[in-house]
Order: sequence, then structure tokens, then C-alpha cells
Amino acid sequence: MSASFQLVHTLTGHTDWVRNLAFSPDGRILASVGWDASVRLWRTQDACLLHTLSHHTDAVSAIAFSPDGKTLATGSKDKTIKLWQPEGDCLRVKTLTGHGDWVLAVAFSPDGQWLASTGRDRRICLWQLPTGHLSGQFEGHTEWVFSLVFSPDSHTLFSGSWDKTIRLWQVPTGELLRTLEGHTKWVWSLALSPDGQTLASGSADNTVRLWQLNAELNDAETVRILSGHSDWVLCVAFSIDGEFLASGSADRTCALWQAGHSRQEPETQVWQAGKDRLVQLLRGHTETVLGVAFCPKGHWLATSSGDTTIKLWQ
Repeated sequence: MSASFQLVHTLTGHTDWVRNLAFSPDGRILASVGWDASVRLWRTQDACLLHTLSHHTDAVSAIAFSPDGKTLATGSKDKTIKLWQPEGDCLRVKTLTGHGDWVLAVAFSPDGQWLASTGRDRRICLWQLPTGHLSGQFEGHTEWVFSLVFSPDSHTLFSGSWDKTIRLWQVPTGELLRTLEGHTKWVWSLALSPDGQTLASGSADNTVRLWQLNAELNDAETVRILSGHSDWVLCVAFSIDGEFLASGSADRTCALWQAGHSRQEPETQVWQAGKDRLVQLLRGHTETVLGVAFCPKGHWLATSSGDTTIKLWQ
């Protein structure tokens, strides 16, 4: 993947923070969710708005596509998770209830058997697919949980919380395998490298930590701390080839990191993994970068912001 990104499209339509983003597995659709209570589906190639889904009754913060791309899950402050069929008329298939507060994160397992969700009630719910049956609840975090990611084999679930910890859970039993400590403030976001060997975490301590996972995926240790952001790191994402790690921050930047760099300009930063140099600065957002996603197909990078816009870079 080239490191030379240029701004191709600015997507407008949301009327409040655009809190999160997800590309469909085939890369043809970009889905966004916002605090305007809407879910929007865009055609990646030309940024055309395909659908606006308004069935949630409050802010929407969580979004994820199933591995086969046939289901889109969204989670909201209205305490529900909605499952959609993103193709055709984008019909709402199912509404899942069980959380007692704002749903802040959803994640599908790579094998397509499970959907995990979590939020301000500090519980992680594990839903069996395709039935939507609540199979289990994992408890242990003492503050809001903002991020979830499954291991490639679907047997381990990682969760990041405002209690400053990352927890590793066995799926589907819910056994707590390990608690990772190191961040000094809230953990906002998690991402796992495509090879499943490196976990990235973004925090309100203004850093991104890279954790090396062991072969059994039940333990990890910090191998690098990336400390170039000057404010909270709210989102992290790996590119599909693992070459880039992007992070978005309240300092209005987004980056692919190499340790030892430190920049504070209000612009989007992209760094090349393994290279001790700044590759590119992408200027654009005027408020906090809240979401970042790499397209699984093609050389697209999407960012979303508190400025109510989405930017597509190629």
C-alpha cells in the first residue's frame, strides 16, 4: 500500500459527531454512525450516499460488518443493537436488547458465529449468530468499555476500558485469561494486526501502545509506546496488509506510527511501519478525529470527526 494519500472526497450529511466508521469486507460500502442517531451507507468509489437509516432513537457510536458482509451491526445510546442487511433496501433484520446503558462497541468474530457488544454498563454481551440469542455476559471491568476485537481464531476477545486496562477473555466461556496494564488513563480503542500477533491500543494518556501477543493469544507484553499525539487517542486501525497503523486523536491528527516521532500540528499524520521517518501529513479535519478505517480492498483511508464530516483519502 502506498503511503502517498490524497484527499479525494469529503462526505457531508451527518449533523453531529461522526463517531465511527466501517468498510464492508469487499470495500464497496463505507458505513458511518453519528450522534445525530443516524446510520449512513456510502458507495466508496464515488462517495454517493446510498441509505440513511434512522431507526435508532439516540446517538449511535458502534458499528461493524460481519465477515461475509451480509450483516451490519450498530449500537446506540438507546441501549439497543440493530442488525441490518446492508444490500438492497437495507432492511433492519433484528433488534437485540440486553444492555442497561449506552452500547459503545460491537464486534463480529472472524468465524461469523458470535457478535460481542459492550458499553457503559461495563458488561460484555456475547450473542450467538444468526439467532441473536444472548449466550453469555463477561464481567470484570470497573468502568465503561469502549472497544472490542476478536482474535483471528475467534477464541479470544480483547476489551479496552476506561478502567485503564485491556482484558483478554476466552470465547465462549467468558473466562478471564489476562488483564493488561500499562496505560495511565482511559483505554479508548483497540485494533489487532492482520497476522494476529500485535495488539494496538489508544488511550487518553495520549499514547498508542503496541502489545506483542504470545502464541496461545492469552498473554501479551508492551513492545513499543508511540507518544507523538498531544491529546487523547480515540481510534486505531491496521491496514489490511499490516503495513500501516493509523491512529486518530483529539489533537485532530491521525497517524501510522514509528516510535520516537513527535508532532503536534492539527493535521492528519501518516507514518510508515518500520521506517524511522514521517511519510506524509494529510490536512483536513478541524475537530477531533473520532474514527479511522482502512479499506480491505483498494487504497482507501477513511477518517471521521467531530466536525461532522468524513474524509476519504486515496
